Amino acid sequence: MTCHEIFYKSSEHMKKLENDSIALMLTSPPYPMIEMWDEAFSARNPDIGLALEKRNAKEAFLLMHDELNKTWKEVYRVLMPGGIACVNIGDATRNVDNTFCLYPSHALIVNSFFKLGFQSLPEILWRKQTNAPNKFMGSGMMPPGAYVTLEHEFILLFRKGAKREFNGSDMKKKRRESAYFWEERNRWFSDVWTKLQGTNQKLDDGSIEDVGKTRERSAAYPFELAYRLINMFSIKGDLVLDPFLGTGTTTLAAMISERNSVGYEIDPNFKEVIERRINGIVAFGNDYIDQRIESHVNFIKERVARKGPSKYYNKCHDFAVITRQEKLLQLCKLSSIQKQNENKYIVMY
Repeated sequence: MTCHEIFYKSSEHMKKLENDSIALMLTSPPYPMIEMWDEAFSARNPDIGLALEKRNAKEAFLLMHDELNKTWKEVYRVLMPGGIACVNIGDATRNVDNTFCLYPSHALIVNSFFKLGFQSLPEILWRKQTNAPNKFMGSGMMPPGAYVTLEHEFILLFRKGAKREFNGSDMKKKRRESAYFWEERNRWFSDVWTKLQGTNQKLDDGSIEDVGKTRERSAAYPFELAYRLINMFSIKGDLVLDPFLGTGTTTLAAMISERNSVGYEIDPNFKEVIERRINGIVAFGNDYIDQRIESHVNFIKERVARKGPSKYYNKCHDFAVITRQEKLLQLCKLSSIQKQNENKYIVMY
């Protein structure tokens, strides 16, 4: 059984989280200097709107990050020693007063986390390549008229303090059950992720009467991105936090991964979108787990054909694995989900 809480309208609830209570923070915040987020940032600090009106782009950019830094400070407080923070962020390009400039949000976030006391870990580049023939920015065929096109986002990784320790037989058992497959390890722990399609960011909010209050686009990342990170950096039963929940992808991935979660989203118009996605999580999650198992079984068949039988066997699923650490790996399917109140969901496995 896992518990999942979602709070809307205000992020003040985050202050109620206990110190050192979160094992993993995973989020994609509003992107500074992407125009769709100007209004949200300005609502938090009117000086941002004034800076944009005066075409003072760099001042607005720094003020936007000042707002994000308030959340990062809270993240440091609530993460447990050895806890991991994952931030999916893209840099922005913008033309202000006929001056084109890149606004390197990833660099400012790394600096902010470093100042807070986090340990920086190797980052991941999420490659979002486009095949458009005119994908370059700028104009003309003569230097220096065009600009390099941004085809990636960053997944920044940080740790609070030293490497996490797992003490006691119960924690060690959960860690063994939370293992991933050998071939997944080789794919997931690369510093460049490709073939991860970005989530269609157009929201299906036709059933929401006041569409004008709903952001036209979200900063949603693909389910696979969230699922990987949760399985890479937490164990079953851990509490996962997303302070910028958006369409709820982190919550969904935590549910399927047998982690607990808590998420915050200041735009209440996302509530219907999130609830609609949660309502389909049992069928979606079980299909996803089936695909993961099927992929592993096919991998083993191909490997055995090339290299012969594996030395190790998984006791829970009755199939071969490559390493000793996969022997107790256990993928449990979802049996039901119950809404306890306006903010809480319970998932049974």
